[in-house]
Amino acid sequence: MPEKPVEGECVIALDVGGTGMKGALLDRDLTALRTVRRPTPRGAGPQAVVDEIAATLLLLARQAAERGLAVRRAGVVVPGIVDEESARAVYSANIGWRDLPLAELLEQRTALPVTLGHDVRAGGYAEAVRGAARGARDVLFVAIGTGISAAVISDGHPLRAGGYAGELGHLVVESDGAPCGCGSRGCLETAAAAPAVAAAYRARTGRAVEGAHQVAVLLAQGDPDAHAVWQRAARALATALATATTLLAPELIVLGGGLAEAGELLLAPVRTALAEQLTFQRQPRVVRAALGDEAGCLGAGLYAWQAVGSGLAGAVAP
Repeated sequence: MPEKPVEGECVIALDVGGTGMKGALLDRDLTALRTVRRPTPRGAGPQAVVDEIAATLLLLARQAAERGLAVRRAGVVVPGIVDEESARAVYSANIGWRDLPLAELLEQRTALPVTLGHDVRAGGYAEAVRGAARGARDVLFVAIGTGISAAVISDGHPLRAGGYAGELGHLVVESDGAPCGCGSRGCLETAAAAPAVAAAYRARTGRAVEGAHQVAVLLAQGDPDAHAVWQRAARALATALATATTLLAPELIVLGGGLAEAGELLLAPVRTALAEQLTFQRQPRVVRAALGDEAGCLGAGLYAWQAVGSGLAGAVAP
């Protein structure tokens, strides 16, 4: 039975990305009562990232106490391979941890009960409950940022496979491509993740850009080099999506993450390239995520409230 709501309660939601962390105090309606953003110190090593996660949770707990809010639970979602059942961060190429009992460590450091999840599965869950995938039963949610990963909802159920499902960013799309942090070569992340887009533009032009968002701005201004780099990324993404479509037959593909903030600049060439690669397969609709970069944080909050037993039910189980 769902617990009766108590006034003044909240959960802590924290989405840990390869570049930054997004945290919030969320009430039972998933309204943000306080938010915080902090950089992810992955360059300092995996222990520094754990330290920063714990510090951010404690910061949000103090902010809750200052407002007279009772924190019921913390939901923390992280990239890589995450086994939700054992609450372990199994592997992350971007952050560098391996087989880490992360929920247990954070509980010891913060004295908060912690529910651990995968950042992209959390984002896909939030989109299914509150966003662009509401009502769909076969969905591929793809987050394109520092890395690329996917959440798969098949026949209305999430596919987790012990935490290994959804690693779209490590499908090989260029057989002679660049080395990937996972140890392979030519993975989708080396062609279409945000750092790869920026690096490709620098390599092509010799001109530095602040990131993939600046390449998108140059593309909109008619820069031919930005166009070439962007088209390569869109084709690589479409190649991976064609493979996923052949295997999983999603009715809907939702693109999220920082690169998807470019909207139709990204969606239009991806749709075109994907349609060119599909023949007999079910043609999925390709749409932009509705929740933007807040999806992972909202998903973390959903996980936390469900662990509390709030009755916040969605279209799929976490």
